[in-house]
Amino acid sequence: MAGSLASHHALVTGGGRGIGRAIAAGLSRAGTTVTVLGRNRASLDEAVASGDAQAAVVADVADQASVNAAIAEAAARQPIDILIANAGAADSAPFAKSDAAMFQRMFDVNVMGVVHAAQAVLPGMKARGSGRIVAIASTAGLKGYAYVSAYSAAKHAVVGLVRSLALEVASSGITVNAVCPGFTDTDLVAASIDNIMSKTGRSREQAVAELAKHNPQGKLVTPTEVADCVLWLCGDGASAITGQAIAVAGGEI
Repeated sequence: MAGSLASHHALVTGGGRGIGRAIAAGLSRAGTTVTVLGRNRASLDEAVASGDAQAAVVADVADQASVNAAIAEAAARQPIDILIANAGAADSAPFAKSDAAMFQRMFDVNVMGVVHAAQAVLPGMKARGSGRIVAIASTAGLKGYAYVSAYSAAKHAVVGLVRSLALEVASSGITVNAVCPGFTDTDLVAASIDNIMSKTGRSREQAVAELAKHNPQGKLVTPTEVADCVLWLCGDGASAITGQAIAVAGGEI
C-alpha cells in the first residue's frame, strides 16, 4: 500500500474501548485518519474527543444493513484504506449448557461482523488497488479452551475466513491478516475474571492469575501490545504479509 499511514483512512470496529480503542489511538498517533464504529455512541464520542479517533459512526456489526450504512457514511468523507475488524463478544459456558442461541450469537458478532465489514470496504479497495484488512481474532482461534466452545469455534472461523480471503485478493494489492491476542487486560477479560470469582470464590488476584498462567510470560497482554502488531501489518513494511494469524500471547502458541 503506497504512502505512509498518515495518508490513509482507517475504520476500526469496536473502536470505543479495549483493544479497538488502543488500535485507534495508535493509528491516530501515526497520523492516520481514524473512524471508530460501534454500538455505544457515548464511548465512540469520547474516543473522538480524546483524539484517539477523528470521527465515529454507530452500527451493530451483526446487522449487515447497519454496517453498510455506517461504512458508506465514513467512506463518503474519505475512502477507507484500512479496516480493523475488531468488534467481538465472548460468552462462557460448559458445552452442555451452550445452546444454539449462544453459538449463533457468537457467530453473528465474531464471524459475520468481520464478513459484513470486509464486504463493505473491499470494492473500494479493489478499485484503488490497495488496502489492509486486519481481523482481531484470538488465541481461541488457534487452540481450544474449556468452557468457551462457541467463542472458540467462531474465532477459528475468523482465522479460516482470513486465510481464504487473503488468497482471493492477493493479486489486488490488498492484504488480509488476523491478530490473535491471548488473555488481554480489557473489559472483556474483566468480565471473565468476575465470572471466575463468582463461580469459584477466588479473589481477584487469584482469578487474574488463573488467566495469566496461560501466558508463559506470566501476565495479561496489554491492548497496546496488540495495537503495535496491528500497526505493523498496516504499514508498507508488511506488504508481503497476508493470510497470517499472528499470536500476541507471550509464547502461548
